[in-house]
Order: sequence, then C-alpha cells, then structure tokens
Amino acid sequence: MNYRMVFNITGKVLRIEAVLMLLPALVSVLYKEWLPAISFGATSAIVFVLGLLLVKLIKPKNSFLFAKEGLVSVAVAWMAVSAFGAVPFVISGDIPSYVDALFETVSGFTTTGASILADVESLSRGALFWRSFTHWVGGMGILVFVLATSAKTTDRSMHILRAEMPGPIVDKFVPKARNTTIILYLIYTVLTVILIGLLMLGGMPFFDSVIHAFGTAGTGGFGMYNDSLASASPYIQWVITIFMLIFGVNFNLYFLILIGKLGSFFKNRELWLYFGLSLCAVTVITLNIYSSFDNFSDAIRASSFQVSSIITTSGFSTVDFNKWPTLSKMMLFVLMFTGGCAGSTAGGFKLSRVMILFKKLGNDLKRVVHPRTATVVKLDGKRLNEDTLNGVSSYFSVYMVVLFVVFILLSFDTGIDPAQAIETNFSATISCLNNVGPGMALVGPSANYGCYSYFSKILLAIAMLLGRLEIYPLLLTLNISTWIKK
Repeated sequence: MNYRMVFNITGKVLRIEAVLMLLPALVSVLYKEWLPAISFGATSAIVFVLGLLLVKLIKPKNSFLFAKEGLVSVAVAWMAVSAFGAVPFVISGDIPSYVDALFETVSGFTTTGASILADVESLSRGALFWRSFTHWVGGMGILVFVLATSAKTTDRSMHILRAEMPGPIVDKFVPKARNTTIILYLIYTVLTVILIGLLMLGGMPFFDSVIHAFGTAGTGGFGMYNDSLASASPYIQWVITIFMLIFGVNFNLYFLILIGKLGSFFKNRELWLYFGLSLCAVTVITLNIYSSFDNFSDAIRASSFQVSSIITTSGFSTVDFNKWPTLSKMMLFVLMFTGGCAGSTAGGFKLSRVMILFKKLGNDLKRVVHPRTATVVKLDGKRLNEDTLNGVSSYFSVYMVVLFVVFILLSFDTGIDPAQAIETNFSATISCLNNVGPGMALVGPSANYGCYSYFSKILLAIAMLLGRLEIYPLLLTLNISTWIKK
C-alpha cells in the first residue's frame, strides 16, 4: 500500500476544497452576512494549510497508483472533504450540531439531498450556496475535478476515475485520463450554464437559478425553498424535469454527439431502457393520480416531475407523493432502486447493471436447459467478459447485504413512531444508499431526517457514502487489513 500517495492525493483534494470554500465566503460578503463569511474564510484557510502540509511533508517515494490505492484514495478524500465541509455550518450557526452539519454535507457531496433541516429558508445565502454547490462538485466526482484541474496526472489516474465514476464499466474515450475528465466537466458546465439561463428566462432570480441548477446538475435536490419546487411555475417545473432527465444520461453519450456519432448514441440500449422506463412510469402514475388533480395537465406534470426526480435520484418534489395511491408509490419505490444511467450524475443501482443481471440470468437459464450450448452475453453489440459479469453479480450481492445491515441497525432507533418505523426505516435506507433523498412515511418529501438520533444520522451518512462510491472503496478503506503492510 502506497500510504504516502494516498495522503498526498488527499492533501491535493483538501486544497481544492479550500479554494472552493472561498465562493460561499464571497457570496456571504456580497449579501453582507459577515459571520458566515468569516466561517467559510477561516475554514478555507485552515483546510488549505492542512492540505498544503499533506502535499509538502508526505511526498510519495514513487507515484505509482494501482487499483488498491485508487479505491482507498477516493474513499479517504470523500470522508475528508465531508468532515471539513461541515465545519462552516457549525461556526456560522446555520447548523449548530456537527453531526447534523456532517449529515447535510455528506448528503450534499454524495448528491443524496436528504436533509435534517425543517426550515431551509432560514439559512444564510452563503450556507445555501455551499449546500447546493457540494451537489455540483460531488455530482461528477471530487477527484475527477482534481484530475481535470491538475497538470500532473499519469495514465494510472484511470484507477481513480473508475473508482469514482458510477457504473459497471468506465473507460477513457480519449487517450489520456485527464483529457477525459476535462471533456466531462466541460459538458457538465455547459449544460449547467444553459439550465441557469432557462430558469432565469422563466422569471427565477439569478441566485435562485444558480442554486437550483446546481441541485439539478448534480441530481442532488437541495434547493432554497421549504416546499422544494411546489410553488414554482409550470415552466420552471418542466425545465427542471427535462434537465434532471438529461443529467441522468451517461455523459459518454454526449461526447458521441459532439464527435458526430449520433448512430451510436441512439443505439445505446441503456438509454432506451432509461427513457422507456420513465415514460412507462409517468403513464401509469398519471392514470393512477389524475382524479386527485383539477385537470389532466397538472397530473401529467406532477407525475413527470416526480418520476424524473426519483429515477435520477435528484430528490426535488412538487407534491407530497407520500399521499399518492399505493401503486404510484410502489412505482417510485422501484425507480429508487434502478436509478439512472451509468456514467451519469444519477445514483441508484444503475440501469446498465439491471440489464446485465437479467442478461446473465437468461444466459444461466439457457445453460441449465442446454448445458453444452456456448452462450455469449452482449451489451450494445459488445461481448461482456466473465470479469464484468461476475463483478455485477458480486456487487448485487454485496449491495443487498449492506442494505440489510443498514436497515437492521437503523431499526434500533427508538425515537421513530413504531406504527411507521418499518416503512420509514426501509425507505430511508433505500433512499440514502441509492442517493435519492426523500423516502416514505416520516422521511417523505414534506418531512426530513431530523427525527433520527445522532447514531442513525451517522449510519445513514455512511450509507450515502457507500452508495455514491459504490461500496467497494469505502469497505476497502475501513478494512484493517488494507492498512497492514505485508
């Protein structure tokens, strides 16, 4: 284990975080919020010095970065930025409890959108900016951002890209990993700017547009209104609905459009499943809830928004879907599992994994019936090797074990109403592990996670990190044997 390389990378990440903290400090100054400005400025200085010390004093003897170091570097960096990112909330008094501030920060960076806040509108402008900006940074990946802004990267940086980018398969589409990350962030930034402009055209103020664009781009769902987007105009709701779906698409496909390969874009099976599943869910839910609305257009807008929000794990809401009929709630519950496309900012299990699991199941059934028949599993015309197939199966097994363990541990929280405990705890587990945000019952879209104890909040914060990093990096880091020299 190259410890020095791990902590050196963590130092670089902390320096980046320190610089990023200057943005909410500047926002606070512009709005004459002096305490938040001081809290972000002071934390930025401390974090920068700490990062500088890690970079200068812990210099690696070699710069080799193997898969193990890549996974551990990602996990350590994410834990570090979350731990320090929570500090300004506490100093400014916006979120006095450190555990609550940590929960909110982890939820921000992992783009989960679960909140412990009952009154979001009482936060300072600087806190609101930082809270949503963590979505934007975490959506594409913290270390991906470092790779994009660092001049010194090697081809082994691909280990970091694979560890942080969600999905069963992550590849470079240009020769160098750094160039790949630059292209990804350029696409990400351009789409975000377009969204800000469209929201402003709909009458939303500039600051509000930036906040909601960050939450939409990162598919996180942090906004600045207590009712999320229920009071927004139909135009604003439709714009965000469309862009949530856009950010739930594999960003590699947008690169194919840029280089003129439209055929490859439209032939992507995961893309068709993504939009097909969304359309199916919207149709079923609209038919199931339209009697509760004044007109059909309101029903289809509400269902489209919530389907888009849940399948992309954004977590915005325009209605309290907790009050919808059971069929509609179950449809949304299924979408919480599947999530969006691999290589997008959406969370969840990922549709590509769902496709591979079903293809592998069909392949195994053929082998049972015809043992001597040679069968091949393909995705988008490409043959999937055994490592990929076994990796998806293993991930599903580990995913279910983690889900079960978190749910059982969460059940020890005695502060939850017993009558709603099972639905609340199970949906909270699913929501946090899949980085969705709102759940059902006591953690529904009109409620928050403030009902949980500190132990449960820390547990759910770990679940968020497990879900965002897709389990293995964090489990490997928390394994003692990882740090023992052999």
